[in-house]
Amino acid sequence: MLELPDTASWLDDDRFHDECGVVAVYGHSDTEAANLTYLGLHALQHRGQESAGIATVDEGGALHLHRAMGLVQDVFNPTVLAGLPGRIAIGHVRYSTAGGSHVRNAQPFGVEHGGAPLACAHNGNLTNADELKRSLDAAGAIFQTTTDTEVFLHLVARAPAGTPVERVIHALWAVKGAFSVAFLVGDTLVAARDPNGFRPLSLGMLNRAHVIASEPTAFDLIAAEFVRDVEPGEVLVIDRAGLRSLRPFDPVAPKFCVFEHVYFARPDSVLGGRSVYATRKRLGAVLSKVRPVEADVVIPVPDSGVPAAIGYAEAAGIPFEMGMIRSHYVGRTFIEPSQSIRHFGVRLKLNPVREVLQGRRVVVVDDSIVRGTTSRKIVKMVRDAGAREVHLRISSPPTRWPCFYGIDTPNRRELIAASHTVDEIARYITSDSLAYLPLEGLREGVGYPTGDGFCEACFTGDYPVDIIPAERLVR
Repeated sequence: MLELPDTASWLDDDRFHDECGVVAVYGHSDTEAANLTYLGLHALQHRGQESAGIATVDEGGALHLHRAMGLVQDVFNPTVLAGLPGRIAIGHVRYSTAGGSHVRNAQPFGVEHGGAPLACAHNGNLTNADELKRSLDAAGAIFQTTTDTEVFLHLVARAPAGTPVERVIHALWAVKGAFSVAFLVGDTLVAARDPNGFRPLSLGMLNRAHVIASEPTAFDLIAAEFVRDVEPGEVLVIDRAGLRSLRPFDPVAPKFCVFEHVYFARPDSVLGGRSVYATRKRLGAVLSKVRPVEADVVIPVPDSGVPAAIGYAEAAGIPFEMGMIRSHYVGRTFIEPSQSIRHFGVRLKLNPVREVLQGRRVVVVDDSIVRGTTSRKIVKMVRDAGAREVHLRISSPPTRWPCFYGIDTPNRRELIAASHTVDEIARYITSDSLAYLPLEGLREGVGYPTGDGFCEACFTGDYPVDIIPAERLVR
């Protein structure tokens, strides 16, 4: 029997987290670029809840920057936004992967270099960041943060003489790994996506203003029109002359993160021409076909498990119900009562609907299992609410390897599927049965039957870009 691991806090939610979301606006009115960026960040809040920030450049070429810990609506108010003038803005929401949770690591990063503003907001992880930091440090660079994103600024500042855009491209050549990134360089906006296209990035238009965002849902909120995805290896340059597209990298096979479709992206997004909501329903339907079970009701683990559970129920012909209700008002801290309450952390977020569960054979659909601690508590909660049987179905394969491309995952020894069989995990979480979606089923549901075009490293350990140093894989 597995032992329940100690955690630093009951608030540890045993979920994967994306590192961040990026929004940029070029060419809107002097008072609205920051406001639109703020609204876009609202739509991307699911991609990072630790900190938020916006940088702008005004008509006089001065850089304005505001960053703080907390949610977007807490970090910004009308007074703060009024202090961010300019027709150009970039914004960022963050969940820390590389670097600690501290305001100094909040993005965007902004500096004055060569008499001109330079700012950067980044989604992803640089796999050679440690190597670059050592080299830059030896050359006299002084780092102010512990994040890999700051490497970009030092590389731009130390690039050989050239135009600001050429210096940015020089920096992009030096890094490896995952980056969907926006730069403010003087009065120019540069947006780029790494050659593999690990993380999403989209281009939109609002009247004559250009908008960049990690997901198109940010465009919906500000009534911007989705134009297209920024393509892997593409660099967009937006200035007073308009928009131009550059292709400075050698082409490589695209490796978009398949977990964006499984869990990270908002279900109302369209990524790579695929509806995230429809894809998750198909994953549930395929899961029902390959991992059926006799049951009376299908319930999701809200909110991320809802579309897959709908697809599972429809394909299986089993009624779908909301058997657990999620509270959307749980902050990052909470005072636990002195008298111990069983599974307090999970109960604060989820509560069972006994009328749905009492005396029934229940299929619980979730998108993934990390350490197994939350799944164990959910199964017990459903059983305590009167369920006769509890069958857990996961709409992705077992996660056996950590991600190094912009997702916060535990090290490998903390991933329960890395060292235990499905039967062992089922015994630990105390479910009557447990089944994952096979890799072939994932490919069928997302629509890439050959496995080409997507990164599956968290399931297979096949990393498309080398991790430097390689010892990080072991740790």
